[in-house]
Amino acid sequence: MNTDLITLLADRLRDETEIHRAKVFPYQLMTAYKNCSAEIPHAIREALQDAMEIATANVPKIPGRVAVCIDVSSSMGWSITGWRASATSTVRCIDVAALITSCILRKNPNTTVISFNHDSQKIILNPRDSVLTNAEKLAELLGGGTNCGAAMRYLAKQETTPDVVIFVSDNESWLGSNCGDTEAFRYWKRILTKNPSAKLINIDIQPYGTTQTPDCASIANVGGFSDVIFDFIHNFVTTPTAQHWVETIESITL
Repeated sequence: MNTDLITLLADRLRDETEIHRAKVFPYQLMTAYKNCSAEIPHAIREALQDAMEIATANVPKIPGRVAVCIDVSSSMGWSITGWRASATSTVRCIDVAALITSCILRKNPNTTVISFNHDSQKIILNPRDSVLTNAEKLAELLGGGTNCGAAMRYLAKQETTPDVVIFVSDNESWLGSNCGDTEAFRYWKRILTKNPSAKLINIDIQPYGTTQTPDCASIANVGGFSDVIFDFIHNFVTTPTAQHWVETIESITL
């Protein structure tokens, strides 16, 4: 490819004005980056990383104490699109979950990050590191079984509980369930006793028709993923009544 053309494309990709005008979010850029073949010039790959950093400005800041619980169990290694033969995405569930986490951390530097598989642990990340760097660090934790309740148990036992919990998982938890009630929901109720105004956004990035937590005033269950999830999280946290959501849904033209 012509060097001048490569430079032109790279400059256009990292054009801050264009990125903000188009309201491009990091996921779209990460997908493009991960689909780059070896033949794609290095300058283009670097420009996509630069664009990803710029695009974090389009992610809204979340008010209050924020915690993100990220599923790093083995099942998160599946493609985000599922198996579709030649159409299977190179982006895995863990990549999406890690990107959500690192974007939220960038805009909310005091975010508590909890990874979980069969157990849970607090992860220390530098919010000034690149979004892609932090996403790759989290993705390296992949492995183990799934206990969605482990992360919620960790948070419930802390002296200071979060105002907002963002749970990112495929919700395929085979540990911690009992007679239809889940450990995740039981510990969420404990968090609410300490912080009655707390909100939980449970992002099920590969919905199978089951969930770890029921919909209620304090919980929003989201099936699937797109970049609009960041605005949804902000709106759910900052909107105190359900009537807003009724009006929002009714305003949509089908």
